Amino acid sequence: MKTEKVAEYIINWLKEYATNAGVNGFVVGVSGGIDSALTSTLCAKTGFPTLCVEMPIHQAQSQVTRAQEHIAQLKKRFKNVSDTRIDLTSTFDTFKSKVPIVNNQAKVDLSLANTRARLRMTSLYYLAGIYGYLVAGTGNKVEDFGVGFYTKYGDGGVDLSPIADLMKSEVYKLAAFLGVPNSIQKAAPTDGLFGDSRTDEDQIGASYDELEWAMKMQDKGKTENNFTGREKEVFKIYERLNRINQHKMIPIPVCEIPKELK
Repeated sequence: MKTEKVAEYIINWLKEYATNAGVNGFVVGVSGGIDSALTSTLCAKTGFPTLCVEMPIHQAQSQVTRAQEHIAQLKKRFKNVSDTRIDLTSTFDTFKSKVPIVNNQAKVDLSLANTRARLRMTSLYYLAGIYGYLVAGTGNKVEDFGVGFYTKYGDGGVDLSPIADLMKSEVYKLAAFLGVPNSIQKAAPTDGLFGDSRTDEDQIGASYDELEWAMKMQDKGKTENNFTGREKEVFKIYERLNRINQHKMIPIPVCEIPKELK
């Protein structure tokens, strides 16, 4: 990857889109992870006002510390960057106390994890509406179009996706080039939606390097029968997630009424 050229291309794409849309800037949810750090840096480099938003919900202190370190660094580097913090912990707890809890803890935990992401999406759009900003998505290619590792209408609810054509490995290269803090570059990727220390790899069962490999193999028309051992296991993980999460990746189905019935 021609890292400098790719960075320049994304920055110009963001600037052109914002100009054509007639908006005032960008709002980005900053989690302390590599994807949001890269996205907010790219937005900052456009020169447009960029609002970085912390939205903790029972967040691990390590994630909070990394997010604050990144925001402080970004504000020092770019005068167009501002920040705000919306602590959604009490909002989440109130929601949790009002909804029915079924006798299936795994499903409850997953639904509540997705609720966290949707509360954050709502907050970002509140701010975007006030300031006339666009909500910049932070999903990469493997997450958005490979395994669908995001929340529908949560972190998947955005106005534009500047890094969604970058593999995770390319995200790291671009982040290093643009000076994202080392603490974020070295941290194990996590969505932080469960209030514990589980990583993305813990949840998925494969690393991003492995998922990138599987994505490329599927694009080449390979099947699980082409592999053995760990490669076969990883390919099956990727293929299953890609299949069951298609509802996130394709447009919402519309029931089109035949003309003769209208």
